[in-house]
Amino acid sequence: MKDERLGKIADNLISYSLEVQAGEHIMIMVVDEGELLAAELVKKLYAKGAYPHLRFIRPKVQREWMKGLTEGQLAQMVQWEQDMWLGIQGYIGIHGETNDSEMRDVPEEKNRLYAEYMQHIAQHVDNNIKGIRINYPTAALAQKAKMPTEEFEDFYFNVCSLDYRNMSEACKPLYELMDKTDHVRIVGPGTDLTFSIKGIGTAVAVGKRNMPDGEVYTSPVRDSINGTISYNTASHFKGITFENVRFTFQEGKIVEASANHTAKLNEILDSDEGARYIGEFAIAFNPSILHPMGDILFDEKIAGSFHLTPGRAYDGADNGNRSTIHWDLINIQRPEYGGGEIWFDDVLVRKDGLFVHEALVGMNPERLIL
Repeated sequence: MKDERLGKIADNLISYSLEVQAGEHIMIMVVDEGELLAAELVKKLYAKGAYPHLRFIRPKVQREWMKGLTEGQLAQMVQWEQDMWLGIQGYIGIHGETNDSEMRDVPEEKNRLYAEYMQHIAQHVDNNIKGIRINYPTAALAQKAKMPTEEFEDFYFNVCSLDYRNMSEACKPLYELMDKTDHVRIVGPGTDLTFSIKGIGTAVAVGKRNMPDGEVYTSPVRDSINGTISYNTASHFKGITFENVRFTFQEGKIVEASANHTAKLNEILDSDEGARYIGEFAIAFNPSILHPMGDILFDEKIAGSFHLTPGRAYDGADNGNRSTIHWDLINIQRPEYGGGEIWFDDVLVRKDGLFVHEALVGMNPERLIL
């Protein structure tokens, strides 16, 4: 891996994504691989006059720790975590998992217990601390993308080094249109869905919280969703790859759910009351990401896709839904994936993955130069 490319990404994360200032305390969290990027970040943070802090997580060890969790143990940990995060101004999460099924056999009740205790800290971090998540180009991630390692590294550095400042400007028309929209309809193979987004608020995702990035998002009015959706993109969640996920909604609630692992899917949706309601609706448009690779951070940015997310709503586009989960499930509407349409207030906005609304055609991949 070429150090100068890591250095460029480290510069982007520090100067653009987090806008780090001298004197700030920045937590760098590395899951599995990622030490080379972490080292670049440490050097550049010191050069900025900031204070880097380090945390390393090893899933093989985390797995054993999770299996034995108790409420008393978690209560003590939460106390430590709360004190620590009060002194942190920013964080960078580097995810270099070498086996994303490592935690698969952790009992669901332990996952739920951990999520319940940690959700308030997670909300504090999400809503009060600037932070960004970036994956690391491991051989495992290259394998998921079905690419040779070197080819995947080139792809990775390309999509993580796009000019996200330009992307921020380019997506303003979509932000403005979504922000004044009331009624949304989505149609496609196995999908006919309606809901309202009126008054919820809209946000842009352009490299400030995730890398890579490229979406505009909001949330449905919590009880407004009716109809059926069939997701056409496999999703790896809690150590399991889910395919052919299909939901039926009545007044916002998922009342029927099926997939290749229907029982496990419903177990996840029964995590808490909010898990059967939607916390995010997003339209994605990254022109350099065109096909799924089984990694949500990349797949949710695919040009011509949208995601409709069971679980917790984000603070910037909050419909009031609360949950311990937030699961970005993705549907690609380009012709090779079956096509589809998105309508805002009875006006066709996007057809077969391409924006057709006159204010948005500049966001199509052949026009969006970054």
